[in-house]
Amino acid sequence: MLEIRFYFAGKGTTRIPDRGVYGPIISAISVFSDLKVCSSGKKKGTVYVVVGAVGASCLVAIILVILWWKGNLPGKLRRKRDVKGLDFPKGTFSLKQIRAATNDFDASNKIGEGGFGPVYKGQLPDGTVIAVKQLSSKSRQGNREFLNEMGMISCLQHPNLVKLHGCCIESDQLLLVYEYMENNSLARALFRHENNQLNLDWPTRLKICIGIARGLAFLHEESRLKIVHRDIKATNVLLDGNLNPKISDFGLARLDEEEKSHISTRVAGTIGYMAPEYALWGYLTDKADVYSFGVVALEIISGKNNNNYMPSNSSCVCLLDWACHLQQSGSFIELVDETLGSEVHIEEAETMVKVALLCTNASPTVRPTMSEVVSMLEGRMAVPNTLPELSSYTEDLMFKAMRDLRQHEQSHRFSGSQTQKSTSIQTFSSSSISENSSYENP
Repeated sequence: MLEIRFYFAGKGTTRIPDRGVYGPIISAISVFSDLKVCSSGKKKGTVYVVVGAVGASCLVAIILVILWWKGNLPGKLRRKRDVKGLDFPKGTFSLKQIRAATNDFDASNKIGEGGFGPVYKGQLPDGTVIAVKQLSSKSRQGNREFLNEMGMISCLQHPNLVKLHGCCIESDQLLLVYEYMENNSLARALFRHENNQLNLDWPTRLKICIGIARGLAFLHEESRLKIVHRDIKATNVLLDGNLNPKISDFGLARLDEEEKSHISTRVAGTIGYMAPEYALWGYLTDKADVYSFGVVALEIISGKNNNNYMPSNSSCVCLLDWACHLQQSGSFIELVDETLGSEVHIEEAETMVKVALLCTNASPTVRPTMSEVVSMLEGRMAVPNTLPELSSYTEDLMFKAMRDLRQHEQSHRFSGSQTQKSTSIQTFSSSSISENSSYENP
């Protein structure tokens, strides 16, 4: 005879199968190992063992169902630990509200796809239009970006930073709710996206450039928290209905610790926008954002993507490389987007080019602060006459590597080989790198 003892502890479940009080619930099981021979033989003993095993299995299943119902399974416990102690904004949404707003994440409401998940358009019952960023629930990287973005942007308010309405943490979902930006990203407007209906004239481009600079000046110098964004690029600048720029995507942002001159960190960002000292050695200061801004400013002027543009009649490997050569020859006007025609203000364009090249200087100490950039773009401060030496760019390891790769590609005359190499260059140069990827510093 197998003796199994159940220990009862108070009330049972209050939810299954219907709301109420049932019980008692079993809190522990003990099995005595001293078997006694039953007079009815082995057959009856076997029945008791089977019944006991089935009963124990049913009990475990009921306990697991209760734990799942209350959200206390290991996966959910881990998520609770991840978000424990975070001071969330007042606007916390339920998953039911988000599903209703986005029509259950309908594909027709999808307005973008980021490195950590899709973005959906939605509308709240009061008529407020929102953008819902859905982070991957299967990735610890998604957890980290969620916490980072919540911690950074929830305490920042500025006209040139995207506004966070709130968040949702429910079931296996991690959702961030932002203000909806009617004109999507700056990249879509600049780089002739097939669905883009915008035509950015010169005054609008100058306004956008100054707006981005103001947002970064706030992050670096004016906010209570001094923040390095680390991933400034055209896709992370959104445009509202009046084409005002707003910096978004703070998932990779870092606090700029005042007691240190820099932060040594693993590289995270987008190739083509990262400052040399940061991409090569992980040396991070707010001057890394200044460099990225300079690249974006060149893209605004030219309407060309830094990573995908390679002048056919020169040895330059990207937009920034080409801009440096044009500046040395004094023909910077070739940088200006040809679709703008004669409406370009030449002096303003020249100032923007000089500021962009100053921001992308190979030496971080030469780069201006973002408040100085704002002053120069608004004409309240003269642009220094010192221009970057051409040699500092030709010796730049990133340019040299890209140049060598392009020369190697041109040495192969087979079309199949050329196609394969071109694809690898474009894919590599436009990829986004996170802290948790397998990227290794050169």
